[in-house]
Amino acid sequence: VGNYKRTVKRIDDGHRLCNDLMNCIHERARIEKVYAQQLTEWAKRWKQLVEKGPQYGTVERAWCAFMSEAEKVSELHLEVKSSLMNEDFEKIKNWQKEAFHKQMMGGFKETKEAEDGFRKAQKPWAKKLKEVEASKKAYHAACKEEKLAISRETNSKADPALNPEQLKKLQDKVERSKQDVLKTKEKYEKSLKELDNATPQYMENMEQVFEQCQQFEEKRLRFFREVLLEVQKHLDLSNVASYKNIYRELEQNIKIADAVEDLRWFRANQGPGMSMNWPQFEEWSADLNRTLSRREKKKASDGVTLTGINQTGDQASQPNKHSSSLSVQSNTVQSVQSSYNPFEDEDDTGSTVSEKEDNKIKNVSSYEKNQSYPTDWSDEESNNPFSSTDANGDTNPFDEDTSPAMEVRVRALYDYEGQEQDELSFKAGDELTKMENEDEQGWCKGRLDNGQVGLYPANYVEPIQ
Repeated sequence: VGNYKRTVKRIDDGHRLCNDLMNCIHERARIEKVYAQQLTEWAKRWKQLVEKGPQYGTVERAWCAFMSEAEKVSELHLEVKSSLMNEDFEKIKNWQKEAFHKQMMGGFKETKEAEDGFRKAQKPWAKKLKEVEASKKAYHAACKEEKLAISRETNSKADPALNPEQLKKLQDKVERSKQDVLKTKEKYEKSLKELDNATPQYMENMEQVFEQCQQFEEKRLRFFREVLLEVQKHLDLSNVASYKNIYRELEQNIKIADAVEDLRWFRANQGPGMSMNWPQFEEWSADLNRTLSRREKKKASDGVTLTGINQTGDQASQPNKHSSSLSVQSNTVQSVQSSYNPFEDEDDTGSTVSEKEDNKIKNVSSYEKNQSYPTDWSDEESNNPFSSTDANGDTNPFDEDTSPAMEVRVRALYDYEGQEQDELSFKAGDELTKMENEDEQGWCKGRLDNGQVGLYPANYVEPIQ
């Protein structure tokens, strides 16, 4: 009696398992999203570094093919994330809503129906079972009393102090107890027989309710199997034709790389095969040949344009590369990467912050493929046009001039773990001092209360009112 509660509890467990499966799919979707974001950031950063680096020709294009592969795979994983959330997650959510109906007083309608069905089917049999238990208890008590009366009578026969009248009472007691035993035994057997007669109907009624619960659970199990198969199809990129094409194309791009072709191109454009610009007699002109000192070049007005002198005249430039002229506006530094996160969703609470080097211009080599080399070969000057003391010493002439800002107290909105030695680490709720305003890449300079100074993402803090 009452063991049907395990079957009834399975209905509530089915509702909870729907929530668990939705949470499971949601976590996997977030992983797909983060992976896609990291692939895109990696591809964007390294594509720029390779294009600016010294690698050239077909090998460069083969190298860049890896970045194209990452971008395409990123798109596929975003599609996986979208399928998991928009199709599988929503399908489970809708099925759960249709299968389980909440009641005003709590619990589910399906649970109450199963509970009432089992209780109704069990009530008559449980009543007869109670009668059996009561008759059994009475029978066992009569047996005990009979045994005790017989024992007293036996002991009294050996006691000479008892008179015949007392002995007669003990014998009568034994006789009555035997009759009680017979009566209770008969009643016990009768109640057992009635219980046995009611058992088939009881089992039939209980099984009928149980089968209804089985059918409800079967729907859930079959639905889960169906959803899991759909999730498997969405996750299995090996059967996606475009996924196979990505790596087929990547292999072809790598095999196209030709060392002989790259050497031929370099000889024709950067070596003996390049067009020459031999010195020729030139008339003096005050307007055309005015020479600027480095100090004059460095002076800032609205903007400064530094133009590298082409050493070899009409030198053929490599296709799709930067020119050797670099224009720098005062108070402006063009960031290579935008701080905009293309995968940011309003419904996601966490956001992945790319590493600081993703937002800053970096070189993978000591020089860029298209940097200009000075024509002046005098021993009085070094080959680096920006290494003199007139050009700010060892500083980068393209760095933005930043004036110290007024220090402001700010509070961290989220946890942040520094990725580099010059970055700060803090927890949500920590307070620190902002020393410089946000730069073009979205970073601020600040100081922790322990005196540590470093960089941190500007959108991770808010001013303290």
